[in-house]
Amino acid sequence: MFDSPLSASAYEVLGVAPEASDDELRRAFRLQLRRTHPDAGGDAAVFIRVQRAWELVGTPQSRAAYDRGHGFAGAEQWSGWGAPPRTDTRPRAQVHGEAGGWLRRQYVARVQERADADIAAPYDPAFVRTIPVELRALLAHALAEEESARILAGLGMGFTVWHDVAAPHEADADGKIDHVVLGPSGLFGVMSADTGGDVRFRGGEVLGADAPVGGLVKGIRLLSRTARVRFSAALLVFPDDDLAEPVVPIRTERSMLVAVMRRSVLPTVLRTGIRGTRVIGGNELFDVRTRLQQTVRFA
Repeated sequence: MFDSPLSASAYEVLGVAPEASDDELRRAFRLQLRRTHPDAGGDAAVFIRVQRAWELVGTPQSRAAYDRGHGFAGAEQWSGWGAPPRTDTRPRAQVHGEAGGWLRRQYVARVQERADADIAAPYDPAFVRTIPVELRALLAHALAEEESARILAGLGMGFTVWHDVAAPHEADADGKIDHVVLGPSGLFGVMSADTGGDVRFRGGEVLGADAPVGGLVKGIRLLSRTARVRFSAALLVFPDDDLAEPVVPIRTERSMLVAVMRRSVLPTVLRTGIRGTRVIGGNELFDVRTRLQQTVRFA
């Protein structure tokens, strides 16, 4: 929570300024608890966010740590959001491409274009809070892709993963597939997303977003036709806190399941496969991998 560039800060959830006194913070917390309590007609999800916000800034020690990490109260600039050093030495999936690379390049270019100058620390949280939401969304989605990539790399040596795959015949990256995952359980197209709040959907599409389901399905169709391969499922992955259930099937596209899921369940779904989907093994797995290697281009 609060790690996304699109998420409200702990102070915004509590309805106070970052420089509020401890007493003002405490009064705001109690007020928000009363306003959002489900027994008083409040939203349970918002009530939980208020409690979590207080956990982050409710004591001087936790507040100081939160401020340092999020650029408040004169905290030092932070160029974080990078991948942590790898300490796991187990066999990894075979990985191609750069997760989040296209989006990060777009983010930096558009931030600098808006400022008409080079920005020394484009990832500093204090700076990120000052830019328009559409630019923060680029960074949020890049971070989502990178987090999923870390999970996908740990699937094991039986899997092959391609990141930032450009949809064939597309002039730009709008139809790209964030991750293509091939393993004994099947072939999957995966999109990593972050809307900064609760995810809701209707009619097989995510509400309030720019038709991510349609974009993912379109990219998969183009790649499937060009490489002459059949995908098992299209998966949209969101931060765990943003989904009420671990996995939600939302529609079927020509026998291909489309599902929305929490990020934490992604490795389990990819290892076990989707019920009713034919597994891929032996020579067929090698053939599908070869076809993709010959076809995949990166955004």
